Amino acid sequence: MTEKTPIRMLHDRVLVSVDTEGERRSSGGIVIPATAVMGGRRLSWARVAAIGPHVRSVEIGDKVLFDPEDKAEVEVNAETYILMRERDVHAVAADRLGDSQTGLYL
Repeated sequence: MTEKTPIRMLHDRVLVSVDTEGERRSSGGIVIPATAVMGGRRLSWARVAAIGPHVRSVEIGDKVLFDPEDKAEVEVNAETYILMRERDVHAVAADRLGDSQTGLYL
């Protein structure tokens, strides 16, 4: 039986868990299969799993928008995560934001 080693994130690093993408629906209701290739760059949403001590804009559990190109993947306890800097996060979706800030409301 193996024990899980505790991991502490450093500096401004953010560790996210990407939801596995299945089929999606377009705004018109058309089903887009997971194997369809989208033209151009496509940003991804992920859930924050861990943050370093210098991260100020996101908290564990937030949903963040980021560009998945050129990001480092890491496997921790048989789960795959993506490691990035806080500056690589484009947007944050969280209930705690409420009406205190302007921007896109999801």
